[in-house]
Amino acid sequence: MTPDALCLFALDASHAYGEGVARALGVALSSHEERAFEDGEHKARPLESVRGKDVFVIQSLYGEPGTSANDKLLRLLFFIAALKDASAGRVTAVCPYLAYSRKDRRTKSRDPVSSRYIAQLFEAVGTDRMMTLDVHNVAAYQNAFRIPAEHLQAQGLFVTWFAAHLDDEPIVVVSPDAGGMKRAESFRRALSQTLNRPIGTAFMEKIRSEGVLSGETVVGDVDGRTAIILDDLISTGTTLARAATACKAMGAKRVYAAATHGVFVGAAGEVLADPALDNVLVADTIPPFRLPSALLDSRVTVLASAPLFADAIYRLHSGGSLVEMLQV
Repeated sequence: MTPDALCLFALDASHAYGEGVARALGVALSSHEERAFEDGEHKARPLESVRGKDVFVIQSLYGEPGTSANDKLLRLLFFIAALKDASAGRVTAVCPYLAYSRKDRRTKSRDPVSSRYIAQLFEAVGTDRMMTLDVHNVAAYQNAFRIPAEHLQAQGLFVTWFAAHLDDEPIVVVSPDAGGMKRAESFRRALSQTLNRPIGTAFMEKIRSEGVLSGETVVGDVDGRTAIILDDLISTGTTLARAATACKAMGAKRVYAAATHGVFVGAAGEVLADPALDNVLVADTIPPFRLPSALLDSRVTVLASAPLFADAIYRLHSGGSLVEMLQV
């Protein structure tokens, strides 16, 4: 496909994010129309020809006041179907945050496996490729889809930030539970290579029963070090706060938290104001609209992920390698 065969759409709910991707990519967003009807139904259609073109559609599937994740999902599915009906050559769904990806296995009898159902919906409307950022379980995400499912990582964004903001103090990367050790170890290796010095590792004991978290033990040496707690998302913030408090109790000098998706529900604002946490880093896949502005100004750093998606889109469109860009 030639460069001019690329079309980049961003549905209204993700228009600002899409503009960031378009700027980084050096293209203009393609025009489309979305209409809402009085009975709650809606329609969306492209306003330019997509025949034979390589089409990318951006929609981050998080809920916000007035628009649920379900509504955003349905709008995206209908728009993809309309693109296929208009003879688009290839359609890639770009979902910086992919709803329902956390529910990727049965934890109780007769539980739904929602991530697989989402995959079936995208496939049913003719989606050719998926792209998202840091799902909870990469293997479950990739196995749920029968179409190519690209998985980007925010690791490079965090490595770049910490490399520029940390001095020569000793550092330890902490996983908030044993299940996140693989993610934490990948980040630790990348940061160690960038800083050209050894970095320690640790993990937090975590026991969840009937929605109640327990476990206070940190396995690893954090005494006298700057601790970086790494996770894929922050929901209520309880897990991070527990880990930060435990690290400080064991002698950590400073405690940072880094998580790709800042969902920030419930009392997350109060939890993240805990003095045990020095700073919290998140990507902009979900705008932090649920947090108090004072907390955003003083305790939370939001990193732009649009250039990451722009790079991936360019590589997919031009036949380049995603493996190379993820080797950070």
